[in-house]
Amino acid sequence: MTASGTSLKTVAAEMARRIDRAAPDRPIQIMEVCGTHTMAIRRHGLQSLLPKRVSLISGPGCPVCVTPGGYIDAVIDLGRHQDIVICTFGDMLRVPGRSGTLEAERASGREIRVVTSPMDALKRAQARPGQRHLFLGIGFETTAPGVAAAILEAKQRGVANFQIASAHKTMPNALASLVEAPDLQLDGFICPGHVSAIIGELAYTFLAREHGRACVIAGFEPLDVLESVLWICSQLREGRPRVQNQYRRLVRPEGNRRALAVLEQVFEPEDSIWRGLGEIPGSGLKLRTRFAAHDIKTVFDWNPPPESEPRGCICGDILRGTAQPDQCPSFAIKCTPEQPLGACMVSSEGTCQVYYRYRTETS
Repeated sequence: MTASGTSLKTVAAEMARRIDRAAPDRPIQIMEVCGTHTMAIRRHGLQSLLPKRVSLISGPGCPVCVTPGGYIDAVIDLGRHQDIVICTFGDMLRVPGRSGTLEAERASGREIRVVTSPMDALKRAQARPGQRHLFLGIGFETTAPGVAAAILEAKQRGVANFQIASAHKTMPNALASLVEAPDLQLDGFICPGHVSAIIGELAYTFLAREHGRACVIAGFEPLDVLESVLWICSQLREGRPRVQNQYRRLVRPEGNRRALAVLEQVFEPEDSIWRGLGEIPGSGLKLRTRFAAHDIKTVFDWNPPPESEPRGCICGDILRGTAQPDQCPSFAIKCTPEQPLGACMVSSEGTCQVYYRYRTETS
């Protein structure tokens, strides 16, 4: 659903009235699990349009944020003791661990390169065959196929000095963990558009069938989000939870079969630690045995320690949806985008940075 110009406010106001009529007469909690949705909600002040009984809660929608601090510490330690080039997306540089940040390590002389894709890292490794290159595999199902393609390419070309440190996460099991949490009372999910373009709408059917939660896959325009809230509220009023696809212009029921095939070829599920959520069975991706030569865990017997949070940071609670950024005593005081205390303030899709950026517009 789209609108333009002065009609946007009019359509949004009418949508809000429809939500008020559709929502059951009780508190409703809906979690969005995509950082881009969080940005749209805060930027356009969508929560302020909704009836007070309908609350939108941010969840673990930022891949940088859910990567545990122990992973950062282990990468830093590896870089200090091995002749290795660390290749990473730029938003990982400032994520704090107990040992510091990759940005600080680079300033001290470690070779840490910002790349735009895993293929970029692979090309660097090919150009310098005498030095090992490590790509930090961070992300959900959206970015993991690109990493899988790079691994296939590296194996085919015999690029033995290219490895990855996989911290990839998959979304469905994490949502199941949130539903089962005793301190959360979620009525439904606004499911992530980008992830859903890969895994498809059928990946969420268990949430409705087994857990009775309403699910809508949403686009990223403000009216997309509002329409998704309307559909969730209508499902709740009808007492018929199901998966609906508001983002049909991009998401198919079965997802992107080609991307899923590449993922299946290269990766297999493993238990994975999420910042704030702990260990979630089957929610991570590790390289299959035949690609062990490109797995840093195999090459160096590398095993990141459990997660750790900086003192005074409640990022874990925010990612679980049990706290909001403005409930953190450090928010906008000791923790800002210029000097982030925790991971949720680092990434542009992190809940704390989004709340910080739009705190005036939506307060």
